[in-house]
Amino acid sequence: MSENAVVTFPDSGLRHVIIGAGTAGVAAAETLRQLDPRAVITLLDGEGEQPYSRMAIPYLLAGQIAEEGVRIHRDPDHYRKNRIDLLTQRAQSIDGKAHVVTLADGRQLAYDRLLIATGSTPNREPVKGIELPGVHTCWTLNDARTILAHIKRGARVVQMGAGFVGCIILHGLLSQGAKLTVLIRSGRMVSRMMPPAASAMIQRWCEARGVVVMGRTQTRRIDRQGDELRITLTTGEVLPADIYLSVVGVTPSLKFVEGSGIDVDTGIVVDDGMRTSLPDVYAAGDVVEARDCVSGRSQINAIQPNAVEQGRLAAHNMVGQTTESAGSFACNVLDTLGLISSSFGQWQGSAGGDSAVLEDTEHFRYLNLQFEDDVLVGASSIGYTEHIGAMRGLIVGRHHLGHWKDALKANPTRFAEAYIALVEHRDLFSHATSQA
Repeated sequence: MSENAVVTFPDSGLRHVIIGAGTAGVAAAETLRQLDPRAVITLLDGEGEQPYSRMAIPYLLAGQIAEEGVRIHRDPDHYRKNRIDLLTQRAQSIDGKAHVVTLADGRQLAYDRLLIATGSTPNREPVKGIELPGVHTCWTLNDARTILAHIKRGARVVQMGAGFVGCIILHGLLSQGAKLTVLIRSGRMVSRMMPPAASAMIQRWCEARGVVVMGRTQTRRIDRQGDELRITLTTGEVLPADIYLSVVGVTPSLKFVEGSGIDVDTGIVVDDGMRTSLPDVYAAGDVVEARDCVSGRSQINAIQPNAVEQGRLAAHNMVGQTTESAGSFACNVLDTLGLISSSFGQWQGSAGGDSAVLEDTEHFRYLNLQFEDDVLVGASSIGYTEHIGAMRGLIVGRHHLGHWKDALKANPTRFAEAYIALVEHRDLFSHATSQA
């Protein structure tokens, strides 16, 4: 077979090619198999791994699970048993007219339906020395292996970034005995999911557990002297380090769609059926911009539940079962060294809206509810772990609160009672008022 020969399949149903073997891609492949026993399903894993969950990597770093625990399916024959052809190849380009995907090795796959579920790629700091030994990202399973191979008790770790990913790996690093310094360019931890007061509370929690947090600074350059890294900051200070972690956010993995004709903004633009602008091409997961169920705007809501739901929904439409999404939802629940924080919907509020805030700095408890008229449109919390699904339910359901808005403004912790009253139509307002 010539290098660019088109690979075709036996005539046994539609040919589905899925680019990306994360949670969205695997959910789509398994749903396709359930819906169409005759389908030919090819799943491309560009990392050369058995599919795994990125959300399990922090537990691997902390030594709480073995490597097999990060796999989406521990049985290595799972995909073969379900007649899903798992190829460890990256996609190079897409020809929408010819219905062909060209792989990095030059081979081509013909498809009837194509799903793009490539997720995101770590951002790269534009600083001198970023390629030096001892400088790592922490996004892939291979990244975790590399960190575990080099970290040891007492290792000096400098981490640039304290967003969602940066915070969830702190426990793993400290569990390995690292002496950790975290740099924050913006000056606020998890600034994209928490208000300033909540960010400050999370920082204080981390500092009390031995993490050195340096705000309003970032790396200017990285040098290596023997076995030691020298991290020069924009403040002029120089930090010695054994390991440098660059955790400065991610960007949708889109390079291979260039020139394909697929409509791209920040991510791949899809409709409520996960269809892209190209016929027979769909997209799901962290690579897509989908309609947000609260704001109605097209945006990236890069969380695992959205990815799984979008993968399954795309599969239904790929086999001709028209299914529309109710919209994606911005939802983050974060464990930072044992402190649980969460944000839902438009947690930063909306123009003309109002809010109710409860802050207990001594006990690390925080609650912020955001209203638009008498509808709860967003919320953020620290230290509240019970019934937080009720906040989500109120926001997603866009329930008109009526007299419950006054009750929540007087005492925001009544969100669960408000949810029960509004969803189950039980009038608990008199009880809430008496307790406010």
